[in-house]
Amino acid sequence: MQTTFNSRDPTREQTQDPETSFRVGQRVHFIGQSRRIGTVKYLGPVDGYSGNWIGVEWDADGEGKHDGSHNGVRYFTARGHNAASFVRPHNLSAGASLLQALEARYRTASTKEEEDEMYVLSARNKRVSIELLGKDKIEDKVSRFEELTSASLSYLGVSFPGASDSITSTLPNLKELDLAGNLLASWEDVGIMCEALPALTALNLSNNSLSHDISVLPQLSNIRVLVLNHTGVTWKQVELISVEVLKDSLPNVEELHLMGNKLTDITTVSSTVVQGFNFLRILNLENNCISAWDEITKLSQLPRLEQLLLNNNKLNRVWYPDCSTLHEPNNGNESLEKSTMPFKSLRSLFLGGNNIEDLEFVDSLNSFPNLMDIRLSDNPVADLGKGGVPRFVFIARLAKIEILNGSEVSPRERKDSEIRYVRLVMSKFHGSPEEFRRLHPRFAELKKIHGVDDERPSIGASGPQKMASGLISISFKCVGPSMGEKPPLVKRLPATTTVGKLKNLCESFFKLKSVKPILFLQEEGSPLPTLLEDDMASLIELGVGNESTILVDELS
Repeated sequence: MQTTFNSRDPTREQTQDPETSFRVGQRVHFIGQSRRIGTVKYLGPVDGYSGNWIGVEWDADGEGKHDGSHNGVRYFTARGHNAASFVRPHNLSAGASLLQALEARYRTASTKEEEDEMYVLSARNKRVSIELLGKDKIEDKVSRFEELTSASLSYLGVSFPGASDSITSTLPNLKELDLAGNLLASWEDVGIMCEALPALTALNLSNNSLSHDISVLPQLSNIRVLVLNHTGVTWKQVELISVEVLKDSLPNVEELHLMGNKLTDITTVSSTVVQGFNFLRILNLENNCISAWDEITKLSQLPRLEQLLLNNNKLNRVWYPDCSTLHEPNNGNESLEKSTMPFKSLRSLFLGGNNIEDLEFVDSLNSFPNLMDIRLSDNPVADLGKGGVPRFVFIARLAKIEILNGSEVSPRERKDSEIRYVRLVMSKFHGSPEEFRRLHPRFAELKKIHGVDDERPSIGASGPQKMASGLISISFKCVGPSMGEKPPLVKRLPATTTVGKLKNLCESFFKLKSVKPILFLQEEGSPLPTLLEDDMASLIELGVGNESTILVDELS
């Protein structure tokens, strides 16, 4: 196999005999392709070929050509049909030390080939070389390792620390270290590096396949941010890091990121709730496989947890836990009620991309005492095409929310949304009082706050007065590509106007010929306009309020 070597690959030069420098279970990468990472599964001959080979199971699907068998002979078992390869030893690297990777990243001069690739095309399609202003100054600055406070060594084949004293003397001021996508497998090596970096506070170990044995982890009291995305770590390991192994091995960690680890549960060791992590403010559990909210309630006693990221899991329910069901010893001086208040510091809860369907679970978010930032996008409850509700309904039902789906809720948007919601409910619901209160728990409160009753016409009003009282002002804007430039148009229309009738009116207002209009409601704070697709629905049923903006597009 012909390979183009990367001149910056710190592992290109093998210091050992390649025939003897590998072992089963070892992490390796293909020389010159530091992102092509795998695990050694076999060492020895392959039937029909001379010499020794190394069987590798690659991390990424599709990198290999087989599943560990060749010509009917099985040498090892890989997870898929295209996950494994047999590779000559001289084409693989077992990795480099931390300082070798540092040298490669920050002190390796650009090659002529690399500089030749830095160009733009002129108007005559000719290459014009680019010279980076200040390049020498920047390279000089980053090459003074003793002054570095942040280093990114991702995908450079780091597999072991190297001499601790050399690391300490070389990087005395390093605070942030990115080691994502390397060949680290041992927590012991991680501990050695952390101990050798006295100023280190933030460490990224994402996309390293770390062993399950973390009993060798030393005290890491300086670490404030730990990123373990896509490392295969389990929650039991996570809790052991902070609680069971010296219990204060990470006493000051404030951010813990555990994305993409296929977590399904949160296994506690000595209690029904997670203990320890006394300074943890941000916990990122996105892109996992958690389906039961009971697992999340185990986090409810983390005393300083402010942000909980649960996007892209499999949750279909949310509720506020009952204090009586949580059993945490009250060892502090705080009252029992205060010490056991669930999620008492939580301000941000991201639930996007889950399976939440019922507004009842949305309403339960009002019980979280300090919650003000919520993400609910990409749930069925927020998908209008699946019977979900628009943004203004969420704002009205969630009393304390200041940020919804990443957009700030202004005082004006809140007032408009709550009034629209009250009118919507009044126009549609005719059930029993008990059912009404269950389905719309904030309705009576909002109706009183905004005095919606006072806006109704008097009983003796004439027909025209009744009609006028139900008119709302709507601004129409044409955005269809074939509609031409048409000025916005403001019209006062009955709130009972249906979408189908509105489409007919738009054809008349803008003199649209041979164009089938489609309508979108543009709402403040919403990143995308909402399609009005139900021709039988009225404006009031859709929550279209006074001074709304409707975009008139065309069906393509």
